[in-house]
Amino acid sequence: MASQRSASSSHDAILQSRFLAACRSAGGRMKVADSLGTRLSGRDLLLAVLVAKRVLDRMLAPDERRVGVMLPPTVGATVVNAALALSGRVAVNLNYTASQSILDVCIERAGLRHVFSSAVFLARVKLTLGELMVDAGEIRKQATLADKATAFVQARLMPLGLLRRVLGLDRIGPDDPLTIIFTSGSTGDPKGVVLTQENVGSNVRGIDNLLHLSAGDVALGVLPFFHSYGYTTTLWTPLTLEPSVVYHTDPRDAQVVGRLAREHHATVLMATPTFLRIYSRRTPAEDFSSLECVFGAAEKMPKEVCDAFEGKFGVRPSEAYGATELSPLVSANVPISRHVPGRPADAREGTVGKPILATRAKITDREGHAELPIGQEGLLWIAGPNVMQGYLDRPDLTAKVIKDGWYCTGDIARLDTDGFITITGRESRFSKIGGEMVPHLSVEEAINEELGASDGELLAVVTAIPDRAKGERLVVFHLPTSKEPSEVVRQLQEHGLPNLWIPGADAFVTIDELPMLGSGKLDLRRLADMARERFDGAAGA
Repeated sequence: MASQRSASSSHDAILQSRFLAACRSAGGRMKVADSLGTRLSGRDLLLAVLVAKRVLDRMLAPDERRVGVMLPPTVGATVVNAALALSGRVAVNLNYTASQSILDVCIERAGLRHVFSSAVFLARVKLTLGELMVDAGEIRKQATLADKATAFVQARLMPLGLLRRVLGLDRIGPDDPLTIIFTSGSTGDPKGVVLTQENVGSNVRGIDNLLHLSAGDVALGVLPFFHSYGYTTTLWTPLTLEPSVVYHTDPRDAQVVGRLAREHHATVLMATPTFLRIYSRRTPAEDFSSLECVFGAAEKMPKEVCDAFEGKFGVRPSEAYGATELSPLVSANVPISRHVPGRPADAREGTVGKPILATRAKITDREGHAELPIGQEGLLWIAGPNVMQGYLDRPDLTAKVIKDGWYCTGDIARLDTDGFITITGRESRFSKIGGEMVPHLSVEEAINEELGASDGELLAVVTAIPDRAKGERLVVFHLPTSKEPSEVVRQLQEHGLPNLWIPGADAFVTIDELPMLGSGKLDLRRLADMARERFDGAAGA
């Protein structure tokens, strides 16, 4: 079946073909830039990628299908990823905010022989790659005059149809793997998510259908490529469509992100609520004056974050929803600036929007057996071309989450009559205490309110440990505060929180910093480990 689809697929289904066309279309217009001072037009980007491809084909063995990349979002990282794709190889962008042990596990599971990075960058993130490390700067150094001359003819003179055949793109099918992205490891050991051409390509088409992107759009690329959110939205979306993109290496660097937005008249920002909160506090208002589309995803979007961002910059962030296993986008609210008059409502605050093009959603009971009627709360399942090919070398784990083409997100949600999805919780962020399901997020929100959190900031987070008497016991990690735990507990009781939902005063632990992942999400796995370390044996586990 895969071969039939490959043979009949159009050029538009293959991202590499769309990349060639987008670069040719951009011509002398800026296509990519970064905070390091690099700026390339469409024709120069295509030239750079074709040169890099020739060098990589000499550096890597013909049978070396998977290649590691560990670089922050820059033009250089973009060139490496695009060159690997043109070579028909599978790029594995590695998480440089992970621990050395997690990094080593990912490298081993992907079977990597080489990882392109830089010694300076590795020293900065305090990680090592050993003999696998190849300096990405060597790609440019090893480019010969013949490489540059051949690439020039291909980039500037060769007809696109011929160039596709010369590069062998006609042999790449929609079911061929494009990348392997390791899950963040926030709730367990990282798993390699295999995403195909069609997985990522369908997301790109869905984004274009939502936002109607044009050559006048400039995206801010602040998300890492090791996260599917950044890989799809700020790498392949601008590379294969009309917009330009400008990259910065650190999404928390609010001053530089703001300067880049001002200098390049950025119109689109894909971020997480955590990063939006930082920009609301530290980025000058005039820097974001050109923004038209701002998205918050990868974690719950608090209304306070939207209010603060809109109050300062005059554009309201829209909430989107996704998962690594779904390439990652599932649904999004369309910004008012991109709503097409006459179309049905495509935004509803408090929801994560409607499913994107060709994607379907359904709700089942918690066991995943019976589909529930519209409006009822249960497990969210997604089907469509964005559903991953599977977990790398783990058909057993794949079979647990994909049933008849439907992927179980593990999120608790409901659908309304217009198709909007409302996420109400995550199955892994519930505890069964005394036979009752207790939502961590609801308890967390109540505690943060009592601690005086503003703009949706997190001052406290909730996790759980096993408890012999009640099944589980809640644990609260919080930043330093003048309030005593007993006072917070009393206030929770006064405001009517169910008794089973209220942590004991002895379950509050002060920490200097909340554990976060490089994607801006809470590190749930580390929280659970911290709770077990702190209360080892104390809860009767």
